[in-house]
Parts: sequence; structure tokens; C-alpha cells
Amino acid sequence: MITCSEAVRRLWEYLDAMVDQADREAVEEHLRMCLRCCGELEFAVELRRFLRSSGREDIPADVLRRLNETLEELG
Repeated sequence: MITCSEAVRRLWEYLDAMVDQADREAVEEHLRMCLRCCGELEFAVELRRFLRSSGREDIPADVLRRLNETLEELG
């Protein structure tokens, strides 16, 4: 089974359906076993939903800054 850091690293590509079958299965296996990473998945899904529903101008500057910092840490 892959580690938490590997699952989180692959999470965005997984959500975008940009991983191959083996990686998809590895992430899904990890998510079935790891509550922490399930929380990461829920956060990512909610974040994507929020970003889709609001325009960039609707996001306060401090929230946008923190979001960008978080994305840089993940990348």
C-alpha cells in the first residue's frame, strides 16, 4: 500500500482522472484504509466545488493567499 504522502501527492491527479489504472487503484486502496487521507479527499472535493462556484474576484485576498501557499506546499 502507498504512504499517506504519496496518496496526497497523487490526489489532485486522481480527482482529475489523470492517473493510470494502477495509480488509481493504489490511491483508492489507501483511501479505503486511511481516515486522515479520506479527510484530505473531502477537503479537496469541497475546495474544487467552492472554486467552481465562485469567481476569483469573490475570494478575499487573504484566503486566496493561503490557498496559493497550500497549493505550493502540495506541489
